[in-house]
Amino acid sequence: MFTDLQLHERLLKALTELSFDTPTPVQEQTIPPAIEGKDLYVIAQTGSGKTAAYVLPILHRLLEDETRSTGPRALILSPTRELARQILQDVQNLARFTFLKAELIIGGEDFKVQAAKMRKNPDVLIATPGRTLEHLAAGVNIDLTQIRTLVIDEADRMLDMGFSEDVLKIAEACPGERQTMLFSATTGNAGLRRVIEQVLREPLRLELDSVRDDTPAIRQQVIASDHDAHKEAQLKWLLANESPGKAIVFTNTRVMADRLNGVLRAGDQFRVYVLHGEKDQKDRKAAIDRFKQGQSGVLVATDVAARGLDISELDLVINFDMPRSGDDYLHRVGRTGRAGAEGVAISLVAPHEWNLMSSIERYLRRNFERRILKEVAGSFKGPKKVKASGKPVGAKKKSDDKKGSKPKKPKSAKPANKRKPAVPKGEVSTSSDGLAPPKRKQR
Repeated sequence: MFTDLQLHERLLKALTELSFDTPTPVQEQTIPPAIEGKDLYVIAQTGSGKTAAYVLPILHRLLEDETRSTGPRALILSPTRELARQILQDVQNLARFTFLKAELIIGGEDFKVQAAKMRKNPDVLIATPGRTLEHLAAGVNIDLTQIRTLVIDEADRMLDMGFSEDVLKIAEACPGERQTMLFSATTGNAGLRRVIEQVLREPLRLELDSVRDDTPAIRQQVIASDHDAHKEAQLKWLLANESPGKAIVFTNTRVMADRLNGVLRAGDQFRVYVLHGEKDQKDRKAAIDRFKQGQSGVLVATDVAARGLDISELDLVINFDMPRSGDDYLHRVGRTGRAGAEGVAISLVAPHEWNLMSSIERYLRRNFERRILKEVAGSFKGPKKVKASGKPVGAKKKSDDKKGSKPKKPKSAKPANKRKPAVPKGEVSTSSDGLAPPKRKQR
């Protein structure tokens, strides 16, 4: 129970109003040491309740600290605008019975308006790295010298997006004597370890559920596809027959996202919304709000939406394009099956994507359910023979039968040793200096 975690009574009242009684595992293990002020390195999956795991301790510590401040006392860094907006909403919900205020600093919004918000002296600041550095460069807009808690959320994703140096600069602008909490869905690479070494001080590591842990609440299926046109037909059938509510369709590029928007809108059968990095911030916010508010609909998105979206009653996730890594795959399918609810994730896999799909299976240590969509039949049913790794067995080809191979050049014979020309009888051979060799004695 949350009452066992020694949280402030005003926070417990908010949790009761939100019908939150029992903490999730990540909340149960993170909140006590976070309240004590320890630095934390937490590995937890998307949808595990980690936002409340760091927001509740931040609010508790701010309520217990009665000293006044002329700047924000807590900074939460997010890799994407969508996740930052979701965090702000969670902070506001949990702080509803307090006087604590939070503000949002993200790209795509008016710079001067954000500067005016900073002058109101918010207690908690939720921000993206790029816009934070822009305000710091301005010199007068933002003051991080009184930050007491720094949170780096979705750290692995943040570094993948190239924000490593930005995060280090922001951390340097904060006081050295502060609490830092870093949350990641994966153990990360050398870049993440470098940030941990430079930003955290003797952190307590909590690995609650890594990115590779099984997700039994989500049925994960694979459907073989011939090509993109075949995928489009399969997609329309799945959305019409297996998604009575909300569905997200993921693509790897904004070009494909825009194309699918036109394909799905053509028959006026689906309510379609599009989300990718080239969209204006107002359009992105409007698309998410309308999708959340509707009873049904289809959101076509690139990986910009794979993190930070918390959408209730999401029935289906479809990978139109196979994601480029196992981590990206998990974050996509994690949009469904939230908080233990059931969900379905379907990947449409063309022949050239089969090896990638097999690699993701090995990384996640699980086998996806193979499925044939008879209603939209195709010729590709998956490789006939596969290796132990799951990759198709390639046909053996003789070297002289390879198409397009250049004919081998015959090995050239070694040139014969040059022999001195025979000297005809009656002629005298001369040496290289032009002198005649000595005559042999006649016997």
